[in-house]
Amino acid sequence: MEDFKLINVTKGPKTLLIDNPTNYPLIGMGAQGAVFKLSEERCVKIYSNTLQAQMELEALQAGQNLEFFPRLYDYGKNYIVMEYFNAPTLKEYLRNCTYIPESITKKLLNTLSEMRKAQFTMVDAPLRHIFVLENEELKLIDHVNAFKRVHPVPLKLLRDLNMMLLKESFLSQVKKFEPDTYETWQRYFDENKIDYRNIPVFSGGNGEGVKVDSAISQTLIGAGHQGAVFRIAEDQCVKIYGKPEHCEMERTILLANQDLSFIPKVYEIGVNYVVMEYLSGPDLNTYLKKQITLPPTVTKLLLDILTSQKQAGFKQIDAPLRHVFVTNSGFKMVDHVYSFSRLQERPLELFQNLHERGFLDAFLEQVMLLDPATHAEWTKTPIPLTEEEVQMEIKDIPTVLPVIKNQKNIKVNKQKNAKGHEKGRDHKNGKDHGKYNGHKKDKGYGKERDHKKGHGSDKDHRQSSKKDNKDKKKGNDRKKGSDKK
Repeated sequence: MEDFKLINVTKGPKTLLIDNPTNYPLIGMGAQGAVFKLSEERCVKIYSNTLQAQMELEALQAGQNLEFFPRLYDYGKNYIVMEYFNAPTLKEYLRNCTYIPESITKKLLNTLSEMRKAQFTMVDAPLRHIFVLENEELKLIDHVNAFKRVHPVPLKLLRDLNMMLLKESFLSQVKKFEPDTYETWQRYFDENKIDYRNIPVFSGGNGEGVKVDSAISQTLIGAGHQGAVFRIAEDQCVKIYGKPEHCEMERTILLANQDLSFIPKVYEIGVNYVVMEYLSGPDLNTYLKKQITLPPTVTKLLLDILTSQKQAGFKQIDAPLRHVFVTNSGFKMVDHVYSFSRLQERPLELFQNLHERGFLDAFLEQVMLLDPATHAEWTKTPIPLTEEEVQMEIKDIPTVLPVIKNQKNIKVNKQKNAKGHEKGRDHKNGKDHGKYNGHKKDKGYGKERDHKKGHGSDKDHRQSSKKDNKDKKKGNDRKKGSDKK
C-alpha cells in the first residue's frame, strides 16, 4: 500500500496536475490536494504544497477526540492517510428536501459547538465537506484552514443552504433550539452587512483568479479570472470584476445583445459590476455527463447560439459547455468578455469539450444534416484538439464594441465604489462606463456546478484588452469559477 507515494500532485495554471502511476482511483480534488481511495476504510490526500499538508495534519491531530473528525492513520511530508467515508455528502443528502430535518440541524449545531470548544477559528464547513453516515452521523473533511481563517459564524454552511432554499428553515430551527446562537449570528450579520455594490474584488494577476474576502456574507457562486459572481436574489446574481475594463467590455456586449435568446437579462450596471439573470439550471457539461448519446436537440440549440453570434457580429464564435446553461427558457450562455476582442471563426473550445465527452463525431454528423455549409466551413481544415493548436488559430484584434441601442428598464449606478473606480458614463456617448462580471464553477458560475461552477467562474465572463494578451498566451483566460462554487 506504500506505493501511493509514487503519485505526484503539483499546482498547474488552472488546476492541480496529477501523475498517478498506481491503480488507486482519484475520488476527489480541491485547491490543496487530490484524494485517492486506498481501501474501503482508508484514503490518502496528497498535497501540492507541503505547508498545507502540515496545516491539515495539525487540525486533524487536534480533532482526533471529536467524533465527527476522520481518523488519522499515517502522514508524511506531502500526504495524509485518513479514514474513508463511503457515504453521500450533506449536499447530496438534502438535494430533494423542501426543509432541513430537525435531526440534522441538531447535529450541525452540536458539531459547530464542539469545533468552538476545540478552539478552531474556522467554525464552518460547506455541505460538500460533510458526509452523512448511517443513523445520520456526520463526518467533516478538509480542515486545512481550521486554524487559519476566522469564521465565527458558519458562512459557507449558510451560503450552501441558501442555494438549496433551506437556509430559512435551518435558521428557524436554530432559533428554536439555540436562541442565543441565533441572536449571535444575527448580530454578526447586522454588524457586517455589506452592500454588494461595495464588495471588494481584486484581480489576481499572472493568470490567477480574482481575490475575494471569504468572510463576505453574500452567496458566492463562482469566481474566475475576471470577476466573482454572487447570488443576490432568487432570480438575480451580480458579477463583480477585478478590472474595470473587463466590466466595460462584457457589460457593453450584454446590453447590446439583450434581444438574443441566449444572453442573460441585465437588470443593473455599475462601474465594476453587472446585475443579471440568475440561471437556475445545470451547465451543459454537467448535463452531458449523464447522457450516453448526444441528443440532437442539444446540437440544434448550440448551433443556434453559434449562428446568432455570427449574425450579431461576434468575433469569437464559441460556446464552451461550462458556459452554457440548460434553463426552462432554453440555453443561456455566460462569459462574453472576449466576444469582440478575439478573432475565432470556429467553436474551438466547444470542439475540445465535446471530444472530452466522446461526442464530437456525433455533433459534427448532426451539424452536417442541419447546416451543411457550416459543417463544410468547420471541417475544411483539421479541427485542433490540443491547447497549443487552438491558441495558434485564435488572434487578438483591436476591440470594437457593439453599439447599445436600447437601455430601458436597466438601472445605471454611476457612483464611485469602494475600490475607487471612476464614475461610469453613458455608452451611448462613447465614454467610459462601469464593467460587468458574469456567472462559474464551476468551476461558473463555476466548479461545482450548481452555480458555483456555472456563473462564476471557473466560469466567469471574459474580456480582452492589450494587457490581457499576455494572459491569453499563457492559456489563462479562455477557459474559466467560480468554487469551482
